[in-house]
Amino acid sequence: MRVHFDEKADAIYLRLGESKIIESEEVHPGIILDFNERDEVVGVELLRVKSRIPVANLKQMQFEVA
Repeated sequence: MRVHFDEKADAIYLRLGESKIIESEEVHPGIILDFNERDEVVGVELLRVKSRIPVANLKQMQFEVA
């Protein structure tokens, strides 16, 4: 998984797989899912991130693995 935060675009993108993106769908305002040929989600884009998450939290991300 790769995570990219574009501060200028105010967006964060989570790439969950390497398969080709066939289709994208905005499932909620500012939340876009990318799908591959098997209709699996391979990417998630969040727009207007600064209004959802404090910028300080985006500079240092923490991940939990259970």
